[in-house]
Amino acid sequence: MNYRPLISSVLIAGLFSSLTSCGSSTKVENVNQRSVGQQLTDLEQARQQGIITEREYSRLKKAIIHKND
Repeated sequence: MNYRPLISSVLIAGLFSSLTSCGSSTKVENVNQRSVGQQLTDLEQARQQGIITEREYSRLKKAIIHKND
């Protein structure tokens, strides 16, 4: 029986799994590239479509304005 393909597959899987858990301490920040106006427009559309409640809309609108004030 030829074990070479099996061994190769196991080694490759081990390599990929070790790369995904490298323990990096680099902090990744989400940089919002949309303007405040676009964020508020998107938020309004979500409210109108029923994706978010009126209460969520008010809270998120205040947070967007406060963050960019």
